[in-house]
Amino acid sequence: MTTYPGITLTHSLLPENERDAVKLLGTYFAPLEPGQGYTGSQFDTWDPSGTAATNIDTFTADDLVALTFLSVDVPARAAIELLGRRRGEFSELLAAVGEDRDLADADEPLDAESAAHRLNRALREFQGIGPTVASKLMARKRPRLIPIYDKVINRHVLGGSGQQWEPMRQALRAEGCALQRRLLELRATAGLDETVSALRIFDVLAWMDGKAADKARPVTYPVASHTAT
Repeated sequence: MTTYPGITLTHSLLPENERDAVKLLGTYFAPLEPGQGYTGSQFDTWDPSGTAATNIDTFTADDLVALTFLSVDVPARAAIELLGRRRGEFSELLAAVGEDRDLADADEPLDAESAAHRLNRALREFQGIGPTVASKLMARKRPRLIPIYDKVINRHVLGGSGQQWEPMRQALRAEGCALQRRLLELRATAGLDETVSALRIFDVLAWMDGKAADKARPVTYPVASHTAT
C-alpha cells in the first residue's frame, strides 16, 4: 500500500525506491565533518551530560541544544520556565504520557483528552513555541511515539492539513503494520542504530524529499491555522 488517508508517501518512502531511501539515510546520518553534514543526525543521540537515561520525564539543557540541530530554538523565557520554575510541572506531564512506545502499537488515537495532547497544549502556551518546536521537544523525549512536524512535512506529507498524529498512527498500523516494518527494515539496511525510531526514519526521508522538491520548484506554504497534531 502506497497511499493512506491523510498521508502522502514521498519518493523515498515508496517501496520501489528502497535504494534511494538507503542512500538518503546514509547521507543524512553520515559522520559530521567540519562545515559539512547534517547536524540533525545528532538529534536522537545527543547526550553530552550522560543523563538522558535518567531524565526520561524531564526536559534538560541537552534537549534544548538538540533542537538547534533541527534549526529551531526554544525561546529564552520558555527555556527558563521549562528548566526552572515549571520543571516539575512538565515532568508530570511527560510522565503522564507514559514510557516511549511505537505509535504503531497504539490501539487508541492520541485524542484531545490524551496526556500527549495536554503536554502539546502546555508547551504551545509559551510565546514563540508553535507546532514545530512543540513537536520536536516531544519527539526528543518520546521519539517512537511523537512524529516531528514542520512546514515541509505539512506540505509534502499532510497536504497542508496540519493533522498528523492520527493519520500517521493509522498509516503505520495498516496492513499489519507494513509501513512500520518497512521503516525498520530501511533503518537496518542503512546500518543505523536502534535509537533512531521508525518515525524518525519517516521524517528524515520525507523532509529530504520535500526539500529537494521545493528547491526544484519554489512553493508558497499555507499559513497554519490548525492544531498540528
